[in-house]
Amino acid sequence: MDHSAHHSGTGHHRSAPEGGHDRGHAHGTTWATAMRATLHCLTGCALGEILGMVVGTALAWGNVPTMVLAIALAFVFGYSLTLYAVLRAGVSLKAAVKVALAADTVSIAVMELVDNGIVALVPGAMDAYLSEGLFWYALLGGFAVAFVITTPVNRWMIGRGKGHAVVHAYH
Repeated sequence: MDHSAHHSGTGHHRSAPEGGHDRGHAHGTTWATAMRATLHCLTGCALGEILGMVVGTALAWGNVPTMVLAIALAFVFGYSLTLYAVLRAGVSLKAAVKVALAADTVSIAVMELVDNGIVALVPGAMDAYLSEGLFWYALLGGFAVAFVITTPVNRWMIGRGKGHAVVHAYH
């Protein structure tokens, strides 16, 4: 359903604000839609990042290689969740990869930048072990802040037919 024009009580169409988009509803852009897209992204990022931290710690790697692995796995898992959903819709692998890249790249990048920035800024978090509360508080706090910052980014992108709006054609 096109949400760019809604019926008012008078039976006339309400025109979209300047720029051609109805705030909050262009391309189905509601805060709830943006939050679902961000939660989807956060799920993949969290899975990949936690796995990367566990592997890096288990292999006794330093902070930089562990963080690089965690970020790489966050992208892999983030893209994989979208790829799986789009492939289930019957799209070819090549087309599904393009959709996943278009849908998730900015969202994952913002989420990873914010989350890892928070972890890096929390005193002692980079040197904390997986068994320490500080590690988990910093990581989960970073995810929470990343969610809050990435949600408006996703809303803005979806409202312009980009980001997760690309995936909605396959649902």
